[in-house]
Amino acid sequence: MTRRTRGVRTLPLHLVLVVVGAVMVVPLLYAVLSGFKSTDELSRNPFGLPEHWLTGNYTGILGSGGFWRLVGNSTLIAVGTTVLVVAVSALAAFSFARFAFRGREVLFTVFTMGLMFPFAVAALPLFLLLRSLGLLDNPLGVILPQAAFGLPMTIIILRGFFRQIPGELEEAATLDGCSAFGFFWRVLLPMARPALGTVSVLAVVTSWNNFFLPLLVFTDSTWWTLPIGVQQFQGQYSAEYARVFAYLVLAMVPALAFYSVAERQLVGGLTTGATKG
Repeated sequence: MTRRTRGVRTLPLHLVLVVVGAVMVVPLLYAVLSGFKSTDELSRNPFGLPEHWLTGNYTGILGSGGFWRLVGNSTLIAVGTTVLVVAVSALAAFSFARFAFRGREVLFTVFTMGLMFPFAVAALPLFLLLRSLGLLDNPLGVILPQAAFGLPMTIIILRGFFRQIPGELEEAATLDGCSAFGFFWRVLLPMARPALGTVSVLAVVTSWNNFFLPLLVFTDSTWWTLPIGVQQFQGQYSAEYARVFAYLVLAMVPALAFYSVAERQLVGGLTTGATKG
């Protein structure tokens, strides 16, 4: 097959990639440019380049303490959720992957069914449960449910990785006097760093972008996260659309920066799990 023939055959795929990339990049670029405009210019020239590049929208937000408080809240909740979901899922996946017990596959199927359970269905029961436990306006009221909803996917990914660890390695560790938990802690977890990195990235990004659960739990603005802060900011500066765009861009920057740094880890972990599954 010649290079020209190969290029013709891959042309539709390239066109699809260009269209998908444009769909994702154009709104982000529009928001960034709109943040450098005044509200008056944004209404007169919504799609063109800024006539005068105004940095005050961005610097004003970065200089406000409220924005950094929201960033701190989002970071605390994301880190707490990630640590909890990875720790619990690793132990559960280890049990599902390395131990044979009655009902194992049935129990694992129950966990996988959690992927089909929409959060909106659980909103009212979850709110009542959190209120009875006194977890409203408490970071744990967001961390614990987020971790619970993140368990199914995390367990599936880690179980597939753990099952591919050779049994001979576990037998050798047992002969050396290593207990089951010792094998898990000293051997399995270090070998599973790509998979652990993958699920950690997924947990952080999911928590950072979560809007509905923090909105349900937090009525006190002290614990509001960035997605809720965007809503508050939009209401506070409803007439200053350019500044709202600047806030939206700055709210996205931490998640985008984290994902860009961890992208190779994420793709590598998923690819490893797929090829070893």
